Order: sequence, then C-alpha cells, then structure tokens
Amino acid sequence: MNTKVIGYLLGALAEISYGTNPLFALPLYQAGMDPDSVLFFRYLFAIPIIGVMLKVRGRGFAVRRAELPPLVMLGLLVAVSSLTLFESYNYMDVGIASTLLFVYPVIVALIMTLMFKERLTVQTVVSIGGALVGIALLSIGEGGMALSGTGTALVFGSALSYAIYLVAVNRSSIGSMPTLKVTFYMLTFGLSLFVVRLCIGDGLHVPPLGGWYLWANLIALAVFPTAISFLCTTAAIKHIGSTPTAILGALEPATAVFFGMVVFGQQMLPREWCGFVLIILSVSVVVAGGGVTRYLLRMKRLFPRIRRKPCRDE
Repeated sequence: MNTKVIGYLLGALAEISYGTNPLFALPLYQAGMDPDSVLFFRYLFAIPIIGVMLKVRGRGFAVRRAELPPLVMLGLLVAVSSLTLFESYNYMDVGIASTLLFVYPVIVALIMTLMFKERLTVQTVVSIGGALVGIALLSIGEGGMALSGTGTALVFGSALSYAIYLVAVNRSSIGSMPTLKVTFYMLTFGLSLFVVRLCIGDGLHVPPLGGWYLWANLIALAVFPTAISFLCTTAAIKHIGSTPTAILGALEPATAVFFGMVVFGQQMLPREWCGFVLIILSVSVVVAGGGVTRYLLRMKRLFPRIRRKPCRDE
C-alpha cells in the first residue's frame, strides 16, 4: 500500500479512536461516577501506558530540577482545560461543544501574533472571520442565543487553556524534551488536580469489583483514545508530515457530532450544520498555512469529551 495512503489511514484512525470517549464514558456516568472520578482513573491508567511507551522507545524518565516548574504548569493547564470542557457539557450538546473547542488553533494563531509578534496573514484573518461566523451560526437561533452563555464561556475557557499549553510547551525550556516524556509528566501532575478535588469534594466513586464492564470502560478510555490515538498520530506524521495530520484533526469534532447523534440522540439543525462546516474549513485553512502546525502537533490531546445529562434547565 502507498506510504501516503497508510499515513492518511493512520491519521484518520487516530481521530476516530479519540472520538470513542463517549462510548466508553457514558456507562460510567450512568453508574453514578462523576467527571472527577472518571478523569482520575483515565489519568491513572494512562500514566503507566505512556511510561511503557517511553521505555520501549529507549527514553529515560530523568528530568532536570529546572524542568519541573514548567511541567507542573503544563499539567495543571491541561487538567483545567479538561475540567472546563466537562462543565460545558452541562449546558450544551457534545457535538456543538466539541466543534466550539476546535477553534483552539485560531486562538494559538492569535497568541502567536499578539505575544510573539508573528505576522498575521490575510489567510489567518479570513479564517478567523469564518470561524466567528460559524460560531454565530451555532450559537444564535431564531429567538436569540440558542446556547447558554455559561456553557459557551466554559468551552472557550477550555480552548484557551489548551492553546496556552500548546504555545507554552513549544516556547518553554522543555521545548526540546521528547513528547512522550512531556506527556508522562503532564498526566502525572494533572492527576494531582483531580486528587485534590476528590479530597475536598464528594470523594472518589469506584466501580464495584464485580462490575467488570465498568472497569473495562475505564481501561478502554486510557487505551483507545489515549495510547492508540497517540501512537497513530505519531506514525501518521512520519508518513505524511505534520500539516496533513493536523488537518485530519477536523475528524475530532466530526466524530463527536456523529456519536452525539447516534449514542445520545442529539440532533443538529441545518443552520448548525452550516456553522459546523464553516468552523472546520476555517480552522483547517489556518493549520494548512503552516504557521501553527508545530504548536498543534507537539502534543496530542488526551482528554475525553464526555457528555452528562444537563443538570440545569436552560
């Protein structure tokens, strides 16, 4: 089979694997587990998997003392990004939330321009405008705002946290550190946030020992959308390069929309479909420009996009 074909298949498999989060997480929520508990086990089980991958590739675990502060900061950033995304699902459908989250490459481009004086191209300006129109189509209904302002603010907070992480991991002193090692410590320090929240909250919700199906779902969260997605992304980059692989990231919100409709019974209006397509195209143009690609591919997102039933009437 042609090398490029293999690369595109691997890239698509990476995004589809990442999109299986709701399939494995929904039974956990139905069993009474909360987001903090699910994320705790997700991180806990993913850490040794990434550790094994690190050893198989002949990498060590040693880090310099000066590298610890930025690693802690990065771990907390992605943990906060995950938490705010989870909270947004209390206010909007998973497909729309995931589509809004996908504007993070646009935020990266803006940070690069405002903070690091990188040139803002016409292509980027047009793409930002297109993304904003797409967001408006998703958000504004016939009677005004169709989405909760709180939910929208939360999902943009998640996108902002992740965008800051992407820029920081490339600009900080650990920019040359192997990605697997960054991932290992990022998950480790991110786990601490959920430990604290569980200690001051309702405590850890653990599936019964005989509930093998629930434990299988927890393990699957760490294996499929984490390890398999990460490995396939890395392999795809080697076959087709970073930019095409990043553009394939558009399959992430598309997969979330698919599972939202099939699993959760959610529906999208024609106006929302137009907004969805416009955001996907606009962000893909930004990525294809090449300016933000190295930021987007430094680290694969490792957090589930799970939907809980809204607990508030909107």
